[in-house]
Amino acid sequence: MTNSVRTSPYALFGGFDLRPLIRAERTDLAALLRTLSPPEWETPSLCAGWRVRDVVAHLLHDSMPVATYLGDATKARLSLHRLNDIQVRRAATWSTDELIDRVESSIDAGLGATVLPRLSLVDLVIHHQDIRRPLGRERVIPPERLRAVLDNPDPFAGATRRMRDLRLIADDMDWQYGQGPEVRGPGEAIAMSLAGRAAALGELEGDGVQVLTARVSRSTAG
Repeated sequence: MTNSVRTSPYALFGGFDLRPLIRAERTDLAALLRTLSPPEWETPSLCAGWRVRDVVAHLLHDSMPVATYLGDATKARLSLHRLNDIQVRRAATWSTDELIDRVESSIDAGLGATVLPRLSLVDLVIHHQDIRRPLGRERVIPPERLRAVLDNPDPFAGATRRMRDLRLIADDMDWQYGQGPEVRGPGEAIAMSLAGRAAALGELEGDGVQVLTARVSRSTAG
């Protein structure tokens, strides 16, 4: 049973080897992408302003050559929003087959998976769900991957602020965290809500849901 979440940036480094989990998650994502119809690729994802294909393009950043990534970061003047925009626009003319090929070629590669494995896994799992949820492509996230995401929420996405002074309890697995008004529900819905996805809030219950909803709303408006 978990009662502490490693939200320090230092916790994003090291720890047990998460690369097998990252590899498995990328493999599952690639398998899903092979089944998508042309309209599904154009469907809005849970990421505001991004279609499914844009989310896929974003996820390729982890397997970029270091020189390309640093060049993009320089052009973006170290702004994550501008950096994401540069990388998504680069892929705008790529076919869906090319996007799938690039995802598949990244399964056993990636600087992020080596240097920042915790952050890499969180980003991948959350964005995988950003694609699946609007398409109605439900799945059960393997418990070891979901637990790793819940234990290491992304501080750069505001998860640390959203979970502060709340009692979070997953009712479908042995995981809980914190003290305060209670938020209870599926582990996946908790993870998505902490990542700022309002679409998951309706699956949660407890006195703390109103607090969490307000925090997600503020971050979305911002």
